[in-house]
Formats: sequence, structure tokens, C-alpha cells
Amino acid sequence: QVQLVESGGGLVQAGGSLRLSCAASGRIFSINAMGWYRQAPGKQRELVAVVTRGESTNYASSVKGRFSISRDNAKNTVYLQMNSLKPEDTAVYYCNAEITTSDYYGMNFWGKGTLVTVSS
Repeated sequence: QVQLVESGGGLVQAGGSLRLSCAASGRIFSINAMGWYRQAPGKQRELVAVVTRGESTNYASSVKGRFSISRDNAKNTVYLQMNSLKPEDTAVYYCNAEITTSDYYGMNFWGKGTLVTVSS
């Protein structure tokens, strides 16, 4: 069984920084893209950033220049460094990964989410 476990959320003042981590575990053969999504109250879930196995990255325009995504393939872990945080970044942040196991090819898995709250 594959699990994605996020950590690093919390309460921070505007202008501050947080670093999120997400570790994938289980019977994993390979991981393709890994990414972060977020969902604010009353809004739809949206892509924040994604990184491919080859470490190509893509960011939502609202976080470009402030957030940085990276991954450690040896640890099956993806990180999101968030700087210059704004109150509008407040949301539950979800980790997503496209994982191949012995049973599934390129299946999308989700973490349970970690709450980030930015106070003004």
C-alpha cells in the first residue's frame, strides 16, 4: 500500500517562510511527477507547483518567485519552500505523486493534507 505523508504546515505571519515535506512510502517501483496542490476555504483545489522525475518544474503564476519545489528521488520525498507568504496563501496543502507499483502504472496518489495559515 502506498502512502504520502505531508509535514511542515503551521501558522506563520505574512512575509514569513515555511517548508513543506511529503514522503512517499510503500511498495513503490518508480515515481514520475510529484507536486503540491492547495485548497482554500470555499475554493477549488488548485495546482501550486509540480516537479518531474527529471526535475523540470512548473509553478502557478500566483507563487512564482516566492515558492520553490524540489525532490529527493533517493528518499521519495518532495519539498515546497514557501517564502514571502501572504494571507491569500492560507489553505490546506496536498501532496500528489504519480507512482508505479507492482499493481499500478502511473497512478495518482494523494496525501491527507497539511494546513498552512498566514496571518496578516
